[in-house]
Amino acid sequence: MRLDDFDPNSVNVQDQRGGGGLPIGRGGQVGCGTIVIALIAYFVFGVDPTQMIGSVQDAGPQSTQIGAPAGGTTTAESCSVDEVSRETCNALSSLNKTWQPIFASSKIAFKQPTLQFYSQAGRSGCGTAQSAMGPFYCPNDQGIYIDTDFYRQMDQQLGAGGDFARAYVIAHEYGHHIQNLVGLAAQIQSAQQQNPSRANNLQVRMELQADCYAGVWAAKNKDKLETGDMEEGLRAAHQIGDDVLMKSAGRRPVEAAFTHGSAEQRMTWLRKGLETGNEDACDTFADLNR
Repeated sequence: MRLDDFDPNSVNVQDQRGGGGLPIGRGGQVGCGTIVIALIAYFVFGVDPTQMIGSVQDAGPQSTQIGAPAGGTTTAESCSVDEVSRETCNALSSLNKTWQPIFASSKIAFKQPTLQFYSQAGRSGCGTAQSAMGPFYCPNDQGIYIDTDFYRQMDQQLGAGGDFARAYVIAHEYGHHIQNLVGLAAQIQSAQQQNPSRANNLQVRMELQADCYAGVWAAKNKDKLETGDMEEGLRAAHQIGDDVLMKSAGRRPVEAAFTHGSAEQRMTWLRKGLETGNEDACDTFADLNR
């Protein structure tokens, strides 16, 4: 995908790499083993961490992060740490330019999310950020959190490499930001609390809608797409389906335990966004209103 270079003045970026994040071994944090188990079961892709590990408060003495790469002190520096950092900032810039006018035309207040780079561990408004959680969106601080080493894991462990697959990651998380801005995220959270038996089903619908929004963004920037990009994205959607990940982890797929949707569901909704380019086609909750 041939995205334009980001404008440092048009994106919000913060960098916790190089010692700015939450130190490993901090007292009071959720054990890494718990998150790794979740990683093996689902290879969590954008899940709200408050649902997975709860909100973790800062506590105890700090120690030094181990092996964290140097980050940047300005947006330009942070986005230029390496190729994937620049790709991520380019995608963020494109997403802002695509979604802001859509909100304006609907007369809905728009606010850009903040891209938060971290390495190994970091802080978020939803508690601890851990690499094993994968990329995620935190509604409390409207931040998209990414340890860019996840892209290597996508390629080498999941077989979902490529620049468009990486852009899909950020576009999916941006989809959760859209849900937050329009108030849907709060409505679904309330519904989940009122009826816990439907919590997983509602969460899956949220994730599938974020997939569809990612497709809509790509469709609205189809002049930037290259040969093979759509196939790359659909392959990534397949490889991160709950059923595929459970099988890879040696588990029998159980739909009741899905959090993001099956491979077929994720491909279907990403494809719908890609083919329609219409955000109104992304109503994954439509059948609930009948």
